[in-house]
Amino acid sequence: MRRNALLRVKPVDLILKQSENQEHGLKRTLGAVSITLLGIGAIVGTGIFVLTGVAAAKYAGPGLILSFVVAGIVSGLAAICYAEFASTVPIAGSAYTYSYATLGELVAWIIGWDLILEYAVGAAAVSIGW
Repeated sequence: MRRNALLRVKPVDLILKQSENQEHGLKRTLGAVSITLLGIGAIVGTGIFVLTGVAAAKYAGPGLILSFVVAGIVSGLAAICYAEFASTVPIAGSAYTYSYATLGELVAWIIGWDLILEYAVGAAAVSIGW
């Protein structure tokens, strides 16, 4: 197998051209407030509700507030990174699309499977917490 085939990237111009030619493209109807709230919901997710009270009572106490502040700052930095990705490759996509356009097919494949694992573990954690 050629090494070049695993690391090939999809040019941003080609991605944009393919997204414009689709009949069933996404309509741009969300405003600034809707996008901000959607982003916060995607970053925070349901993990904030999983066993937070038990952890505060048994293990952390008031120090849990500090960990929420640190987690909020880190989530904000991740949101800034995704905003930069979205401005570079302005199409509907996720980490898979961004990595395919910048790092190559192999990395995008790994990230795609990582996202599936992340969603499965997240669903399991929420089901245990509820």
